[in-house]
Amino acid sequence: MLAAAVETEPGEEPLLPLALESQRLWPDFARELEGASGISVNYRDEGTLVVALNRDDTAQLRHSYEFQKGLGLDLQWLTAAEARQREPHLKPGTAAAVFSPRDHQVENRLLGQALAVAARHAGVELIEHCPVREVIVAGGRAAGVVTERGRNSADVVVLAAGAWSREIAGIPPAYLPPVRPIKGQMLALQMDPAAPLLRHVLWLPHGYLVPRRDGRLVIGGTVEERGFDTSLTAGGLFALIEGAWRAIPAIEELPIAETWVGFRPGSRDDAPMLGPSGLDRLVIATGHHRNGILLTPVTAAVVSAYILRERLPEIARPFSPERFAGTDPVRPRLAIVGGKT
Repeated sequence: MLAAAVETEPGEEPLLPLALESQRLWPDFARELEGASGISVNYRDEGTLVVALNRDDTAQLRHSYEFQKGLGLDLQWLTAAEARQREPHLKPGTAAAVFSPRDHQVENRLLGQALAVAARHAGVELIEHCPVREVIVAGGRAAGVVTERGRNSADVVVLAAGAWSREIAGIPPAYLPPVRPIKGQMLALQMDPAAPLLRHVLWLPHGYLVPRRDGRLVIGGTVEERGFDTSLTAGGLFALIEGAWRAIPAIEELPIAETWVGFRPGSRDDAPMLGPSGLDRLVIATGHHRNGILLTPVTAAVVSAYILRERLPEIARPFSPERFAGTDPVRPRLAIVGGKT
């Protein structure tokens, strides 16, 4: 979900410019990636609906709507009838909705495949199923990595291991990013691709629904502070299914296609960490929490700009990892000499 508008909550105002810039980059990024890879990432621009099912939901939705409109975001208040015109399978009695025309979606699995193909076409060597055991630190700088295949030297090391970023050895504790796993249970139901129950991404009082072009209806997601617990629980899946059923009763006839658990990388302030780690030539790109896909284009632009120009772009300065170390979040510490990364 590329939902810079409807996901913005009080306290997250500093993140909004970065999210909106990445959202702006997404259409051209998707087209360029599809051209380079030959793989469609199913970028869809139908927009997003946020639904209120009862009076209490409506009060909360109105509060969020007025807050987000106050930030200048493009949102439209819909009556119940207008909401059901857009999504006829919404339950009768739906109270109200908000439509966000600029909040779109992309198929994250296809995105991963397309990025891999495009990278290889550009001459990048991708080594899969080969865990990095250690970052080599020598002479006060990151100098490479150790994997199951041995040692690989590098001019710059980019730590982009998501929720696992603290699990890699070799980095002095003072330079490890403060990132933790935030567990999310999810499932997918199977719709008829020729007659899907939904067209828009649908945000609910508890959870969200994402229709895919192959007919899958993704339902997510729990938010749990349970470390790397991979278990699916009856309570977690029940909460997801019940929340979806209350909005779209017709889902009860759909078969379950898949269930899974994922781990969002959360920082101390739930904002991304982009740029200098404080250790020479170790660059950080993690901590995106629930906005990893949304922030993909701007993350790529920021990190590459920092490596190549030795300066963090203005829009990313509030998100330097050094904000957690009490050091200057602006001054670059890399001396890039080129070569393999």
